[in-house]
Amino acid sequence: MKKDLVFISGYAKLPGGISAADIYTSVGIGVLVSRSTGEILEADCTLVTDVGRKFIKSILVGKNLRDFVAIEEDINDNYFGPARKALVSATKKCHEKYISIIEGLETRDY
Repeated sequence: MKKDLVFISGYAKLPGGISAADIYTSVGIGVLVSRSTGEILEADCTLVTDVGRKFIKSILVGKNLRDFVAIEEDINDNYFGPARKALVSATKKCHEKYISIIEGLETRDY
């Protein structure tokens, strides 16, 4: 039975020389999304600092995964850490997975 609430994650390689790269090789974004509307209801990421994770959450929650451009603009306009490009890339992967899910193309490749 398909539920309306789905979990989607995306990962992207972090640049070298930042603390997160010392712990992780990539940044992960995880979002709980309404399958029917695309609204992000909950979000988390693997940034090292609590304030960074909270800030990315504040950017993502309430946004719509159907509109990646708005999410990308919000990250680019407001996040000035070295992981910005990786966060945008990981979020884009979440967007692409969501589109695959609603188009019925997502496979269970886990």
